[in-house]
Amino acid sequence: MKKLLHLPIFLVAAIVLMGTSCQKGFLERYPQTAIPPELFFKSEEDLNLYITGLLTMKDRGSYISDQDTDDKATTGAMEIKTMMNGTPTSQNVTAGWAWGRLRNINYFMDNYARANVNQEVKNHYAGLARYYRAMFYMDKVKRFSDVPWYSTALNPSDSVSLYKPRDPRKLVMDSVMADLAFAGANVRENVPVGTPGKWVVKLMQARVALYEGTYRLYHPELNLKATATAFLDTAAKISEEIRVSKKYDLSADYAALFSSASLTGNKEVMLVNIYDQDLKKTGNNNGNVINYEQSPSRDLVQTYLMADGTRFTDKPNYQTMQFVQEFTGRDPRLSQTMFYPGLKLAVNPPNVAVPYVVRLNKNFSGYHQLKGYINSTDSKILDGVDFPAYRYAEVLLILAEAKAELGTLTQSDLDNSVNLLRKRVNMPIMTLAAANADIDPVLAAKYPDVSGANKGVILEIRRERRVELAMEGFRFDDINRWHAGKQLEKIPEGMYFPGLGKYDLTGDGIEDIILIDKGTAVPPSGSQETNSLGVKLVYYKAGLIGEDVTVYLKNGNSGGPIVTETRLRNFKEPQYYYRPVPFNEVLINPKLAPQLFNWQ
Repeated sequence: MKKLLHLPIFLVAAIVLMGTSCQKGFLERYPQTAIPPELFFKSEEDLNLYITGLLTMKDRGSYISDQDTDDKATTGAMEIKTMMNGTPTSQNVTAGWAWGRLRNINYFMDNYARANVNQEVKNHYAGLARYYRAMFYMDKVKRFSDVPWYSTALNPSDSVSLYKPRDPRKLVMDSVMADLAFAGANVRENVPVGTPGKWVVKLMQARVALYEGTYRLYHPELNLKATATAFLDTAAKISEEIRVSKKYDLSADYAALFSSASLTGNKEVMLVNIYDQDLKKTGNNNGNVINYEQSPSRDLVQTYLMADGTRFTDKPNYQTMQFVQEFTGRDPRLSQTMFYPGLKLAVNPPNVAVPYVVRLNKNFSGYHQLKGYINSTDSKILDGVDFPAYRYAEVLLILAEAKAELGTLTQSDLDNSVNLLRKRVNMPIMTLAAANADIDPVLAAKYPDVSGANKGVILEIRRERRVELAMEGFRFDDINRWHAGKQLEKIPEGMYFPGLGKYDLTGDGIEDIILIDKGTAVPPSGSQETNSLGVKLVYYKAGLIGEDVTVYLKNGNSGGPIVTETRLRNFKEPQYYYRPVPFNEVLINPKLAPQLFNWQ
């Protein structure tokens, strides 16, 4: 924005117009009438200004993602949940078919070569544009599979190209990978903080390759399984290239990655999204993280290993363990991702030294998300915590998974990837032979498509990925590429209570809450029972879902896990891995028909 202040007024207005016009519709004509290319695309400053306007990356809003997965319960109207509960068609599933951003990108590609700069400069900015185009198309392929590929900005008069049919997924993804390969070879390593450079582009190249390789491997409806290996090879090669470059390393403190005022210079953060009250970019997200229509699921809690590396789900009676017991002796990342018994909050009145008692409510699991929550009352701190948009940890997870799927994974590979993540939190390492010899039956049931000699280690790598990247917006894509949509049919459950009575939720052995029958009146404040510390118990009426109570238990007064909803879900395979082209778009361009995968 500072650079805009030095430009002529007409050009400032034009740039602003460029930034807003993508909201107006499909491949509309905008930049030519705003900025004649012969007047604008002259210098590196011009190229940089345009490319900076295309900057996009994940932000602190990612902490409230994954509501559409088995990691969270939600009261929100998530698209996939609405689909599973209803009768979706191309007339009521209409999001995602927007192309204005692609026009912005392709307009740059059509005109950047006009600049009076050397080829290295041109290639750098073209690489960034192609990186953004690859990201754009990857999102489209995830949603629609076959989509029309456009490599230039179209004019409204170009009816032949404008109203073309969809291109096959294979062609589109080959083009995406070509864009990323060019970007990886030409984008500079040294770029301004908060903008993508060479290694970020390569991480995206590895991420996309892993996604497409595993997607083709596990989705027979595409008939592309034979082509999966090439993508997995690329994922393994590029992630290994990043690793051996030694440009990045894991940060010593996992939790601090999500609560630090400054991640600039952090050795793990490959791209930082900077928040700073003084820079007028703020990101206080506390109200959304723990108060806004979401809560972590018990299934996610049970995925974390014990601190000694054994499986929590192998413990006797694990399904009836209560909150305090669930968090005892676990992988430290569990208590760095969710509120744990004994946590003390800066906002907890009247005494911040008193452990916080997690709140219970209808349709919520009882678990609270800690990742992304900032334990402070200082507005400057709350607004100024950076977000790690790209983390080196993901590179290591890609490396391990790609090699495991290729059948080339060695113990050395594990030691240089997943085991580094485990060592960071003092967890025992994963052993290739042991993982394949002792397959977790719970994970095997979640992912029945996994087979072969590396079945056990693939499943454990998937566990590691779910744990390490929890609440960061990866889970939905992972479920889709692994062909695990049936997991979304399971309604998320919450904490377990054996029945009515008093319960300790802070881990000190002293009761904090009391569950009473729906027919029992909550005593007036002056008559409410106190615990041995003299603190009033928090009263909740417990019962079956739909009853006039504040906590829904699976078996009502007889206890069970908290129930968040009961409406049955039906994930139709393969249809619900995709979305239809919106009905009105097909009316405009009949060549987009027919719909794929049984969509109507």
